[in-house]
Amino acid sequence: MTASSQTIRVHKIDGNSANSVDDQVAIEEPLEIRLGYSTPEGRTASSVSITMRTPGFDAELAVGFLYSESIVQNSGDIMKVEHCGPVAPDTGNHNIVRVDLASNVEVDLGRLQRHFYTTSSCGVCGKSSLDALRVTGAEPLAVGQPRFSKEALIEMPDALRAKQSAFEKTGGLHAAAAFDSQGEILVVHEDVGRHNAVDKVVGTLLARDLLPGSELGLMVSGRSSFELVQKTLVAGIPLLAAVSAPSSLAVQLANEFNISLVGFLRGDTFNIYSGGERIS
Repeated sequence: MTASSQTIRVHKIDGNSANSVDDQVAIEEPLEIRLGYSTPEGRTASSVSITMRTPGFDAELAVGFLYSESIVQNSGDIMKVEHCGPVAPDTGNHNIVRVDLASNVEVDLGRLQRHFYTTSSCGVCGKSSLDALRVTGAEPLAVGQPRFSKEALIEMPDALRAKQSAFEKTGGLHAAAAFDSQGEILVVHEDVGRHNAVDKVVGTLLARDLLPGSELGLMVSGRSSFELVQKTLVAGIPLLAAVSAPSSLAVQLANEFNISLVGFLRGDTFNIYSGGERIS
């Protein structure tokens, strides 16, 4: 079983006392995503991304990433996903995953904007232009539907926290969840990176044939960045809610593509930055 945390010895200071105790920290290791695909000259493989992530659900992360970057359109585009390469000596984790696409899938590597390294904290720090998304043919989402109740939204942070098993151990992981208009959580994933947690959710939804997620909302435990709104849009999910603040570009993107964007969702209060007609 893949380990998401490890035990280390720490010196705990509490007032005037100091003790040596065991503590749990979230594991952070690089994951290389390799893409196998057909060309006129035959099958080939390319390394398309390296991201720092929490091990676990690597296949979902890789597939979600490729879906968010419009490399794959549906689960039928994917022939096989498997770990490859050596095992990390310290943790025993596989840190390379290869996604082999069906022979009829045409691959445009120019769509991959995150060459080749992303950080766990912010994802694609350099992707700061709406033009990169417009060229993929993204369309604004349908107006008004579905509708999410205020009550369902304000219960979401506690519902998400209750399902964050790794966070309870380490206190160091972000989480993302897909939920329906009644507030029922369908998928939850954790990771040291916000964007990785969302990719894992998107990859799981794709495997379950739940994309585009036109009847779903997405909840994230941190802030809303441009990239998270982009992933929400490509997945066809009409609402993104976060416990913290959005960035200016996230608000601009949400407004342009008719995504309901909620921030500072804490207790019984929240801010609506875009698409308020979906919230009753």
